[in-house]
Amino acid sequence: MRNESGARAAARGSVALALAAVVASSAAAPASAQVATFSVVGYDSITGEVGVAVQSRVFSVGNGVIWGEAGVGVVATQAVVDVSYGPKGLALLRQGLTPAEVAERLLAEDPDPRPERWSKAGRQFSVMDAGGDVATHTGPEASAWAGHRVARHVSAQGNILAGPEVVDGMVRAFQETEGHLSFRLLAALEAGQAAGGDRRGMQSAAMLIVGEDRGVWLNNDVVLRLQVDDHPEPIVELRRLVELAARQRGGRRGPR
Repeated sequence: MRNESGARAAARGSVALALAAVVASSAAAPASAQVATFSVVGYDSITGEVGVAVQSRVFSVGNGVIWGEAGVGVVATQAVVDVSYGPKGLALLRQGLTPAEVAERLLAEDPDPRPERWSKAGRQFSVMDAGGDVATHTGPEASAWAGHRVARHVSAQGNILAGPEVVDGMVRAFQETEGHLSFRLLAALEAGQAAGGDRRGMQSAAMLIVGEDRGVWLNNDVVLRLQVDDHPEPIVELRRLVELAARQRGGRRGPR
């Protein structure tokens, strides 16, 4: 744990970076709350599929961070995590609220039950609806460096990262990659890791893509649900699974 003066210096540096990169920034959160991730939400306007992918230096990150429902949207909830933001966010989207309205409601209705060690000021989350509209929030107490970058049909966000170049590179990779949404999300994770990723390293990764009746089987809205819970190179393993799924769908392989 850094000392108090070090934390203040890190916070000032993070704010400067955020202003330069037009992203949110933060000071350090308590060690007990430091469940870092970097994630990406994205939409494919051709297929109508919407998806979310994540990587972290924490075991089985996909179990709490990524949520999705066909015809509704996806949610990533991370940093000082409140897992309930996932199902609550989807429920609000289902009611017809916009992602921005959902984000506002999630924060306003968060009772902040453990502010001393799990403060809602450290929450980070992204909400994307079934049409690709997105809203992302990084709380001021998410563990530094923390921030996000939003562009058309994509948002990248993370905490305990090497810096803003991580989320910038993720969005750029998503925009520049062709092919199925799974490869675009994967390219974003790969770019994030190449830019430094989670400062603590790698352990797990996951991906969820949904689309109405877009799954392999009959009446299946889940296009992909992939999870790498514990692996020295989780993104490499996730690529293997994404390519295997592409072959199952009869799709072409993604770019390398």
